[in-house]
Amino acid sequence: MPIPSGGEHVVPRYDIEAMTIETELLLNWYWPFLTGREASDDVRQSFAEVWNAHFPLVQPDEPVWTLRDFHSPNLLWLPERQGLKRAGIIDTQDCVLGHPAYDVASMLRDARVDVPFDIAEDLFEYYCAARQSSGKIDKAEFSRAFALLSVQRATKILGIFARLSRRDGKHGYIRHMPRVSRYLERDLSHPDLFRLRAWYDRYLPADLRDSAA
Repeated sequence: MPIPSGGEHVVPRYDIEAMTIETELLLNWYWPFLTGREASDDVRQSFAEVWNAHFPLVQPDEPVWTLRDFHSPNLLWLPERQGLKRAGIIDTQDCVLGHPAYDVASMLRDARVDVPFDIAEDLFEYYCAARQSSGKIDKAEFSRAFALLSVQRATKILGIFARLSRRDGKHGYIRHMPRVSRYLERDLSHPDLFRLRAWYDRYLPADLRDSAA
């Protein structure tokens, strides 16, 4: 990370406050995009309650660098290099300290490019096996964190894409919404996320989300 002149750069924590601001993009922008009206106080309260019950599950004791933009448009293949240096990365300015599953979710749930679920599962298993061989993760906890952060990320992105269309006139992002909605549906199926699943099934079911296409 670059260090501004005059002082040391401190990488911020990807804490509950930051995650709350991001998930609320769904209510602030995607909800009116879909329904034509603002979210009611009751909807907002139930949304906050269900997310506040889940956010602590992805606040690790030992957070790692989390780029948040770790997906295909920002990954460059550099064949002239060797080893891991062949993978070039841009857009690191949003780096925070967070859960290691977040960037895995960014890659395997790419908002702009279809990643077939069978390929994503194979890559997820490969990653987990590599991390487990060094004793660095508990797979059950990591799998839950991956699903939860995938849902959080999809929730945020639906809000961002709606904002880009409604506020900025960038309507091309609408075509990506069905893909993000499919990711959301997939990861809400994790058994530990049943309360989140119940909220989305009640307020933003898949058939309503699909109407945005």
